[in-house]
Amino acid sequence: MVRLKVGYWAAQEQYEPETLLRNTRHAEVVGFDLIVTSDHFHPWRDSGQAALPWIWLAVAASQTNVGELGTAVTTPFFRYHPAIVAQAFATLDSMFPGRIFLTLGTGHKMNEYPLGYEWPEFAEKVERLEEAVEIIKSLWSQNYVDYNGKYYQLRKAKMYTKPKKKIPIYLATSNSKVASLAGRLGDGILTNPRGLENHMKLITSMKDGCTKAGRDPSKLDVCMEFKVAYDVDYDRALEGASYWAPTAIPRKVREHISDPRELEAIVGQDEIEKIQETWLVTTKSDDIIKRLGEFLKMGFSRVYIHSASPNEQRFLDLLGRDILPWMREYYETLTNPLRILSE
Repeated sequence: MVRLKVGYWAAQEQYEPETLLRNTRHAEVVGFDLIVTSDHFHPWRDSGQAALPWIWLAVAASQTNVGELGTAVTTPFFRYHPAIVAQAFATLDSMFPGRIFLTLGTGHKMNEYPLGYEWPEFAEKVERLEEAVEIIKSLWSQNYVDYNGKYYQLRKAKMYTKPKKKIPIYLATSNSKVASLAGRLGDGILTNPRGLENHMKLITSMKDGCTKAGRDPSKLDVCMEFKVAYDVDYDRALEGASYWAPTAIPRKVREHISDPRELEAIVGQDEIEKIQETWLVTTKSDDIIKRLGEFLKMGFSRVYIHSASPNEQRFLDLLGRDILPWMREYYETLTNPLRILSE
């Protein structure tokens, strides 16, 4: 039976590294299974943070005993050549065997354009992502790799420090083509509440890609980023969630912006309302349980709780006391073979 894994989302864009470590240690104490952290060069706001997550992951792994740690989402295109991504995560797994995972995606202009790179159209990004996954997996498993892709080349490249265990690769997407790619080459997909209208289409595409590649779809994970802001005062909870309002700017607009000052400046009421729709902003733990129950019924096996709560320590205590035990018990009832046979 597949076991539910609940992750704590350490948001590099919002908190400085020391605060993230404190929250992460707290998350382990209250019962989280894994830690997931974002991977940005620029944050969404000029008032934000953007530490290098690979270094932070090594420190977090050394200070915790959680089962898994990894990124969501790393873009293996320009500032990170796919071979360097492979090397970094192989090193992490060599130091912390079996505890490392990697989530890849097509990324944002804000993280690449400031370094002098031109940002391509979506079709090219998907092609680059496929080549990147092929390169990373080849370097982890083979010696002296030659690769002649459309965008990347390797010439007898060898990874001398290889992973000690299998490193799962997840692809973050709301696109069926990328979901199919995850089925062919990866270990599952990551989505968030803004992509739920296409959820079953994504799952079907992932399973189809998996089956066509001669792989077992039951081995794939379906990961969810659950966005929540909790406080006893609703306005404070909304203020916390509104920190992320630049992410609600329409993609066709924000994909042409790389300066966090500009992103912050164009946030308006439409973006605040979209945050209220896609984040759970609440004063009640019962609301959190209800929303998580809906997600678990949809088949998510890994749920990453991304909190923008004003008092993160208090919210973590609430999660550990009331929410995490319920999630595991409820998930067990959903996947219990006797229950399924009786329906």
